[in-house]
Amino acid sequence: MASIGEIIFWSMIVLIFVCAGLIILLLAIAFSVSKGTVESSNPFPVGNLGEDVILECMFLSKSGSGSGSGSISGSNVLITWEKESLTGLVYQYNNNAAQLQQQNSQFSDRVQLFTDAIASGNASLLMRSVRTVDQGVYHCSVSAPGVSGTASIDLRVTVYSAPNFTISKNGLIAEAPRWQSRPNVTWLDKNGMQLNSNTQFTSISSDIVQVVSNLSGPLTSAEIYTCSIKNSFIQSISEVTGDGILKNSYFVTSSSPEMLPLRLLSTVSFLFYFLVW
Repeated sequence: MASIGEIIFWSMIVLIFVCAGLIILLLAIAFSVSKGTVESSNPFPVGNLGEDVILECMFLSKSGSGSGSGSISGSNVLITWEKESLTGLVYQYNNNAAQLQQQNSQFSDRVQLFTDAIASGNASLLMRSVRTVDQGVYHCSVSAPGVSGTASIDLRVTVYSAPNFTISKNGLIAEAPRWQSRPNVTWLDKNGMQLNSNTQFTSISSDIVQVVSNLSGPLTSAEIYTCSIKNSFIQSISEVTGDGILKNSYFVTSSSPEMLPLRLLSTVSFLFYFLVW
């Protein structure tokens, strides 16, 4: 049986290790903050096949420079865009100029930065005429005075379009010129109740279709009806009156359900490691 002295001794040892772990954790957090931040407010963008897309990446230095809070010299900024499982770089900027010696040919003459906005913390990448092969995870790395870090952006590529509305003898017709993979189409009334409708798909090419959906009447001219067209990546939401007047139309992109648990697990593991160590 351990003596009181031994219990006190080992209790102190455990306490010392726990305190040391907490100190290291605080230092790690402080170091991270001192290095500024690199992040994206849209980590799961959806590109529309054949159209331009922006992969957003912003950086903020520890001194408040960048991201709209003052400015830094472009000559001191190194921005590197990479894509997972791809040889070569997507794009690199250094010494106030593009450095494309290691650029993968897939992105030749198709990507660029907003160079006039770099000094204010904008490292976003403009990608022109997005292709299916462009889909994947990209890493935006920034090294500048007071900031060093990387943001990840998961680009998904699909085909989508907002519908046009016309009045028919039987009700409303929504016609969207192109969608991928036969999207799910629903109509809702002002109370969110699903309404009876008939949707037809006309093949355009491969798995791209034209969508024509008919909402049967009788309809009320003053009431708002909601038409939703959705595939696994994006949803088109349109609000239209019974007499065909469009009141509101917008897109909602889906986020990856897998990323949050993985990041949460990494954070918990990190905390547990330092507390136990």
